[in-house]
Amino acid sequence: MSISLQKGQKVSLSKEHAGLSRVVIGLGWDEVQQGRGGLFAKKPKPIDCDASALLLTNGKIMGKEDVVYFGNLRHKSGSIQHMGDNLTGAGEGDDEQIIVDLDKVPAQYDRIVLVVNIYQAVQRNQHFGMIENAFIRLVDARNNNEMCKYNLTENYSGMLAMIFGEVYRHNGEWKFNAIGQGTNDPGIGQLVNRYI
Repeated sequence: MSISLQKGQKVSLSKEHAGLSRVVIGLGWDEVQQGRGGLFAKKPKPIDCDASALLLTNGKIMGKEDVVYFGNLRHKSGSIQHMGDNLTGAGEGDDEQIIVDLDKVPAQYDRIVLVVNIYQAVQRNQHFGMIENAFIRLVDARNNNEMCKYNLTENYSGMLAMIFGEVYRHNGEWKFNAIGQGTNDPGIGQLVNRYI
């Protein structure tokens, strides 16, 4: 049975799901429907959100190869795979997925931070206030059962990026922390700089 998480809530993945080795992290969002604006109004560009996984050692990124995103779909260890870029967020279910093979994550990494930024947010004048129904969910890859889900419900108007949550090791077990922190980072580079 899936656990519905609140902001700041932590849950053990290892304890609740014995033998868990692969996790599918699904991230989703919808664009808020805007008024048409008139017959000759310029059609706004779709909002392109990009999910990324940042592998940290003692809270820090050690190198650019530890950022898994649409430009680097697979971590060098083979433990994390980004399933590809969704340019619009249209449709039901997960918009982007990141698969984490927990057993293969090298011991030096203690935290995997999951972030989403809006591609060209500044140039397109877009922000997370134009997004609704945003969520992150963790699914047991063995049986496709959803383990936990965190729906972001706060008003993130003006925010250009989001730290959704993190999967981390603590005392030999894997846990998930629902963060839901909006930021004004205009791109993945600035998000990464938070962890240098």
